[in-house]
Amino acid sequence: MSETLLRKAHTHRKTKETDLTVDLHLDGSGETTITTGFGMLDHMLTLTLFWAGMDCKLTCSGDLHVDAHHSVEDCGLVLGATLLEALGDRKGIARVGYGRVPMDEALAEVTIDLSGRPWLEWRGDELLPPVIAHEEKDVWREFYKALASSGRFNLHVAFLYGKNGHHLLESAAKGLGLALAQAINRQGQLLRSTKGGLD
Repeated sequence: MSETLLRKAHTHRKTKETDLTVDLHLDGSGETTITTGFGMLDHMLTLTLFWAGMDCKLTCSGDLHVDAHHSVEDCGLVLGATLLEALGDRKGIARVGYGRVPMDEALAEVTIDLSGRPWLEWRGDELLPPVIAHEEKDVWREFYKALASSGRFNLHVAFLYGKNGHHLLESAAKGLGLALAQAINRQGQLLRSTKGGLD
């Protein structure tokens, strides 16, 4: 069976800011090994990939002596690119997905379309505290923007309500995983596009 049919991909990217390796299997069981040096990012990636049912090994060595910005953004870039490669021709996938998972008092909703057109709609982040896990909240917007950009998909994240920043981010991370699980689900060979292509 080919790697395309197995829906697996491997990516390595090294810059002066980060050194990243991702091994991704879309049709897995949610087994992950995530090591980025930023514990909050490890936690959120683990949640997303587990809820998506994907197996993933991701390692990142970044310039954390500066801050976590480059590591967080580059993890989004490389994970998105690896997802796109693993999807192959995207024939048969449901293409769209939606997730809404509560975390105690917090609720976020995530909607995606693996359309080939990158877009991030990021709403309600005024609910997030300015600093979460010793990093500015904006690193999370940059992560999701990078993920959608390199993965070439529409991604809408809306924080609906909540008071705890960790809970809000966790709700979004789980919601993204649930949305991805729906969107990558294969049923036959139909390419879900009336124009005949996804781009």
